[in-house]
Amino acid sequence: MNDRPARRPAKPYRRPKKDPVRILAFEALRAVDERDAYANLVLPPLLRKAREKGDFDARDAALATELVYGTLRRQGTYDTIIAACVDRPLREVDPPVLDVLSLGAHQLLGTRIPPHAAVSASVELARVVLGDGRAKFVNAVLRKITAHDLDGWLEKVAPPYEDDPEEHLAVVHAHPRWVVSALWDALGGGRAGIEDLLEADNERPEVTLVARPGRSTPEELLAAVGEDSALPGRWSPYAVRLAEGGEPGALDAVKEGRAGVQDEGSQLVALALASVPVDGPDARWLDGCAGPGGKAALLGALAAERGAALLASEKQPHRARLVGRALAGNPGPYQVIAADGTRPPWREGVFDRVLVDVPCTGLGALRRRPEARWRRRPEDVAGFAPLQRDLLREALRAVRVGGVVGYATCSPHPAETKAVVDDVLKRDGVSAEWIDARPYMQGVPALGEGPDVQLWPHLHGTDAMYLALLRRTA
Repeated sequence: MNDRPARRPAKPYRRPKKDPVRILAFEALRAVDERDAYANLVLPPLLRKAREKGDFDARDAALATELVYGTLRRQGTYDTIIAACVDRPLREVDPPVLDVLSLGAHQLLGTRIPPHAAVSASVELARVVLGDGRAKFVNAVLRKITAHDLDGWLEKVAPPYEDDPEEHLAVVHAHPRWVVSALWDALGGGRAGIEDLLEADNERPEVTLVARPGRSTPEELLAAVGEDSALPGRWSPYAVRLAEGGEPGALDAVKEGRAGVQDEGSQLVALALASVPVDGPDARWLDGCAGPGGKAALLGALAAERGAALLASEKQPHRARLVGRALAGNPGPYQVIAADGTRPPWREGVFDRVLVDVPCTGLGALRRRPEARWRRRPEDVAGFAPLQRDLLREALRAVRVGGVVGYATCSPHPAETKAVVDDVLKRDGVSAEWIDARPYMQGVPALGEGPDVQLWPHLHGTDAMYLALLRRTA
């Protein structure tokens, strides 16, 4: 007689449930990781395709967007927490597995999704995109993460502020340590200011529109969007801020190029350059680093109101084409060319106003491109330095005596801002003088001691744009 208990019948295989929202979010993260793509370029076509297939409604699109951007913003924090829950170095975890774990960690620690639902949905996603074997690993790790909320995990994995302030802030606020150090140097002050800045970097930025002068008005945009869905800009007279979920591409003025999407900091830079008085003619303006075209379109509209002509130059041909689209329909004379601003085709001293918004690390736009904080390295700052100096030097040569140059970056890093201007003025013997930029941003508070201006997300609600205004003297 056999006393062994009867063997339980094997559970029938269950196909994993395909969740279109989480699959799309995973695909976006893989594109960012594998192709060095930017989420703000990858996500819109994925969402559009999902809507066309009928898989998505507005709530699905909002959740997918939050999963992608939230995971990317907090990636460093989530990596530290995940590392505490696995038995191997993170570099030995396959990147697709780590993406699923990060998506799960964000749902558990950064959203209001119930823990059981976050784990279940993440495991189902793992079954679909990774297979059953690795889904078990995902399940085990995420269940460990459920042991604490975000604050509880930060107490465990972040060093005390008193022992290592920069590393504490790096883990708590999900910025690389070197970025924390650079931002703190640029900002100055104590703990409160840097924490406010890092927190602002992790908030979802508003979508801001610009009504291009002579072609549209803020009143038109406000009326088109509706009073309940938009607000006037804080500082720029041409700005309109959209409420969360607004779709600027649906507005006629945006479709027709009479208005565009442009951060208020970028608008202020262009407006300040256009506001500085110049003696003599004011007929020829240059945007020497014009791609992708937002500042060029605003400058072109302002120039047209004064009867001036704009030359918009961009080195990369595909970006020059974007500039051409942004300027299409401009009422005044303009020309778009593909040219290298360090070896310019124009003659010296022919322009009255010149803007160079130089290539940089982009540390001032981490709200909009959260993946950039993990992609950049300290050596990138030094890598941009020669180009930034060359572009400023050529801009000062391009402007006539008495004309004005605006040097702008979307980075507050000290080595990309005032240090560049100081080096060009002192070491290269360029005959130019500082202009106090603060009076040309009227109404904007907390602009510092001058003469240059640094905008901040936590103080001004803008990207961290930098502007130096210079007048050529000989």
